[in-house]
Amino acid sequence: MTEIKLFNTWSTEGIKVSDPGLVNCINLTPTIVPKSGGRHAKNPFYKSKLNITERLINKMFVAGHKGKKHKFTSGHIVGTTTKTAKIVIDAFHMIEEKTKKNPVEVMVKAIENSAPFEEVLTYQRGGIFARESVVTAPQRRVDLALKHIAQGSYQRCVKTKKTAAESLSNELISAYKNDPASYAIQEKTRRDKEAMGAR
Repeated sequence: MTEIKLFNTWSTEGIKVSDPGLVNCINLTPTIVPKSGGRHAKNPFYKSKLNITERLINKMFVAGHKGKKHKFTSGHIVGTTTKTAKIVIDAFHMIEEKTKKNPVEVMVKAIENSAPFEEVLTYQRGGIFARESVVTAPQRRVDLALKHIAQGSYQRCVKTKKTAAESLSNELISAYKNDPASYAIQEKTRRDKEAMGAR
């Protein structure tokens, strides 16, 4: 039987999620084209049923704003799935060339490294606003990691001559190596420190 490879190029066989909390949230089911067309959208926790590469592609469309005043957004970089998938494919080729490793494995490790453990919840108690540290849910951890990777890659290429694929590959490699220069790693550290102060 012929092995199913991602984009008919990269195998997902043998890749394991080392973080026990994220095992059920990072789907590595073999698929050639990671595009579900929203068939799981009505099911609870449907995101966990999507291939992790498809979730990265979806985040590359609109990574979300940064801060409450929308100081930073990627809302104007939306396009077609084909175009965004080509950015991810080109980034994977660059990762493979630079690291000599399976880019899917690099992406999974980068998500694990940049997924925050805790965050701060603000709520009103009487007449004051209280802040409390809470444990982040596994699916939200993956969502935040993908969001920060997408925002970090956009930050690297905006107003520069770097391509989107080059920026995404650099961001994934930095997060894979736990490099403090990575935007996703910086955001994880910031959230964890903020939560530590609110305990």
